Amino acid sequence: MKKNMGSADRVVRVLLAVLFAILYFTGTVTGTFGLVLLVLGGIFLLTSLVSFCPLYAPFGIRTCPANKG
Repeated sequence: MKKNMGSADRVVRVLLAVLFAILYFTGTVTGTFGLVLLVLGGIFLLTSLVSFCPLYAPFGIRTCPANKG
């Protein structure tokens, strides 16, 4: 897996994951929609930790800077 996510993309995903968790655990968002947001937040957190987004790959999207070499 080559990295395809830059720092800004990773930070935004972590912040969204934290926001989704706060909304769910404070009871602001409940039910099926709350669970969907919680799962989506987990996916965002996981993809930001590994710096790879599987949805970016088929479209050739890369938000990380080009390697110098």
